[in-house]
Amino acid sequence: MAQVVKKKVIMDEAAIRRSIVRIAHEIVEKNKGVQDVVLMGIRTRGVPLANRIMAEIKQIENVDLLVGSLDITLYRDDLSTLSYNPVVHGTEIDFDLTGKNVVLVDDVLYTGRTIRAALDAIIDMGRPKTIQLAVLVDRGHRELPVCADYVGKNIPTAKTENIEVLLSEKDTTDEVILTDLQ
Repeated sequence: MAQVVKKKVIMDEAAIRRSIVRIAHEIVEKNKGVQDVVLMGIRTRGVPLANRIMAEIKQIENVDLLVGSLDITLYRDDLSTLSYNPVVHGTEIDFDLTGKNVVLVDDVLYTGRTIRAALDAIIDMGRPKTIQLAVLVDRGHRELPVCADYVGKNIPTAKTENIEVLLSEKDTTDEVILTDLQ
């Protein structure tokens, strides 16, 4: 029996933009400005999201924030089950994290395991003052005690559902799609 795949667009380009603008304002507000704030995007789609948040913060505060990209491949707790030859894209951080307020940016928060790996990677690079988490979508189903500080949209999902984030920097469009495998 073939699986039926149902797809539904749950965020369009305008909804994604509104979420990014709101997250940028919340970051500025929570940090009482942006002094010592740096953004760290988790590869792959966390990086363009971090760059978009930086652009919005520049509109608000007229400040260019430092933005880095983080590859957590070698920090994953399921690395041995993924592949014998994992593809590592590299981490690009050309600034010191010590004493900074790091805002970690990712597209979807699910079990929390990606964030745990990212925390390990960040701590290996320095000792930030704080680490905050910004995600475009929080879909629930946490396996670890991880909670986002900034959330674009909470989308409760079933285990049979998947969230796919498409961003124009990597894909042809800006959409968040809910896929149900039944």
